[in-house]
Amino acid sequence: MKHAVVIGGGHNGLVCAWYLAKAGHRVTVLEKRDIIGGAAVTEEFHPGFRNSVASYTVSLLNPKVIADLDLARHGLRIVERRMGNFLPLPDGRALEAGPGRTKASVAQFSERDAAALEGYERMLENAASVLRDLLLRTPPNVTDGNWLSAVPELLKAASLGKRFSQLSLEARRDVLDLFTCSAAEILDRWFESDPVKALFGFDGIVGAWTSPHTPGTGYVLLHHCFGEVNGNRGAWGHAIGGMGAITQSMRRACEERGVTIRTATPVATIETDKGRVCAVVTEDGARHPADLIASNIHPQLLVGTLLADALLPEDFRRRIGHWQSGSGTFRMNLALDRLPDFTARPNRGDTPGDHLTAGIIIAPSLDYMDRAYLDSRAHGWSRQPVVEMLIASTLDDSLAPEGKHVASLFCQHVAPTLPADFPGGSSWDDHRETVADLMIDTVDRHAPGFRDSVIARQALSPLDLERKLSLVGGDIFHGKLSLNQLFSARPVLGYGAYRGPLKGLYMCGASTHPGGGVTGVPGHNAAREILSDIRARRV
Repeated sequence: MKHAVVIGGGHNGLVCAWYLAKAGHRVTVLEKRDIIGGAAVTEEFHPGFRNSVASYTVSLLNPKVIADLDLARHGLRIVERRMGNFLPLPDGRALEAGPGRTKASVAQFSERDAAALEGYERMLENAASVLRDLLLRTPPNVTDGNWLSAVPELLKAASLGKRFSQLSLEARRDVLDLFTCSAAEILDRWFESDPVKALFGFDGIVGAWTSPHTPGTGYVLLHHCFGEVNGNRGAWGHAIGGMGAITQSMRRACEERGVTIRTATPVATIETDKGRVCAVVTEDGARHPADLIASNIHPQLLVGTLLADALLPEDFRRRIGHWQSGSGTFRMNLALDRLPDFTARPNRGDTPGDHLTAGIIIAPSLDYMDRAYLDSRAHGWSRQPVVEMLIASTLDDSLAPEGKHVASLFCQHVAPTLPADFPGGSSWDDHRETVADLMIDTVDRHAPGFRDSVIARQALSPLDLERKLSLVGGDIFHGKLSLNQLFSARPVLGYGAYRGPLKGLYMCGASTHPGGGVTGVPGHNAAREILSDIRARRV
């Protein structure tokens, strides 16, 4: 039996801990905050009002992880939105997306686009099926060892090549385009209507401080399409009790397996001995000996802080120092005294319309998204921002008092950091409330009276997200989903198989394959590699 220490009690750390404990090993999880869950937590932000603080919607959580940890038995219940997405427009029209809705709604804007919809969705699903196959696989790793150590990696590459070759030539071309082209380029090939392209193009910039015209955003679009809710592929849902319900059910699963979870226990350093990790020292001076350590934190925090004094390959340290983070995100949680009343869909009666259960996207065109990005680069934040609003209390009355509601605002674009000479101050603390007002006013333009309905708000700038949740640069993915930071190169080519540059050191967070989102996959895959090394006596 080995003793493993997992640094960071976010969902991937908990998943990794569960699999290691299930295999009979002793596992300790150390979490710096006083609550487990990382960015997937539910907290009260105003008396009587609770909401998912950072991550706020469910789709990418892997079905195998859900089944293996038996999360339903541990209290997790996920419900599907009654409408997928809702795009209100300045002229009073709107687009709706969801089963049985999308085609008819698109046809109001373009019969041609409605006819193209089936082909577009088939193309995406073919590509998403490849991505789903890759999710639970460890990427082939570049190795400097002898030919014997390279054989397993060659076999992995051959297996992946075989899966790709099973696609038609047309589908292979589509996959290549999605991995390399911009979201705008992909959508321009399929659709003519600006609102229709905006409806689908939003997925290409979620969590990415970039323009939909930037090459590579086609992959970001695809990354948000491989999920499912209760077996329904491509659907989005809500965890009853908020995103913290996911990590609390994981905590119960871990504790059932004997995992020790310590909150309010920030780690100060990782001790090493002769090229091997040997212990974790917490900020209170306690030393936790370990046979292996799995890091669920941002790679720059791991290398630059916890391993600051360790002897690491210089190129690895340098490249982690240049790891690109910053998703251009400003996150808000609002307490409301009533539901918003959209000009495009006026409320009728007391029952929330289906559109109020949807992801409500305020971004009428790809060019609007592009201008928002360019404006944020020039001005620090976009003065006409992109906002997605989700009113979770329309699906979950446990989050707010009767007759009241909570709303999540996921806002883009803002600069992850402000320049030293920025007018009015270089810290986001100097501008947080100004930008929060702007985001509320942006919704108010489509739902007059919305500003007056806000009882209280929690505003989290990129700096707040970094301080509160250790999301460097406010990056919700622990690093950009760019081609040089994907698959075998996530986080660094040669260390893409969840193993760090020291013996006994592993990485199990969103900075590893397949990247960000509440998936549980990095934790699952890292645990598999750790157990493989234990069986092979490499630990």
